[in-house]
Amino acid sequence: MELATGLQRATFVRRDNRFLVTAMAESREVKAHLANSGRVRELLVPGAVLYLAPAGAPGRKTAFDVQLVEAAGVLVSADARLPPRLLAERILASPPDGLAGYDQVSSEVKLGKSRIDLMLSAGAEKMYVETKSVTLVTDGVGLFPDSPTARGRKHVVELAEAVGPQVRAAVAFVIQRPDVAAFMINNAADPEFAEALETAHRGGVEVFAFRCAVTPREIRITDAVPWLRP
Repeated sequence: MELATGLQRATFVRRDNRFLVTAMAESREVKAHLANSGRVRELLVPGAVLYLAPAGAPGRKTAFDVQLVEAAGVLVSADARLPPRLLAERILASPPDGLAGYDQVSSEVKLGKSRIDLMLSAGAEKMYVETKSVTLVTDGVGLFPDSPTARGRKHVVELAEAVGPQVRAAVAFVIQRPDVAAFMINNAADPEFAEALETAHRGGVEVFAFRCAVTPREIRITDAVPWLRP
């Protein structure tokens, strides 16, 4: 997926609230929208290099969106809205193992009381896929979540309830950075989510984890990494 052109380099100053940061760009403070409700404390440290995308919508309160963060020389996509688009793009271009064989990809499909990111279909066969954005990496292992996620628990429960004849369901963890070799659930951050996912997995919900290549011009899913379980 191509990123916005004209990214502006800036340095992180502070996080004003969940979705607003202050950054220093060209010797002046600017406000930027952060499309990520996670804590992302490992990324948003004072002086961290940010890459800001000019906001295209008129009437915005902020002139920029936080697109990328540089962490120890590694570019990380901070936009938690991107994983469904990244995975849909990859499935349509070159489906990863386990997600092949479908000829239609639908977005924001109602399931129970939620909307699930993607539904893959081929005739009567369906597969619901909920994506999760991962940015936290420790010792080469991607971790999710970085804070409690009641919404995430709700999703995996509803996915498990959907599994049946001709219906598959999965959670796909999209690690929006390249410096990972494996993925784990961050039990310390949310043991209830960890338990819910294990229960859902035993009930037939599949689990995938993918890493991404990230440059100032594009971000794309490259390949799968193994899910490490306790």
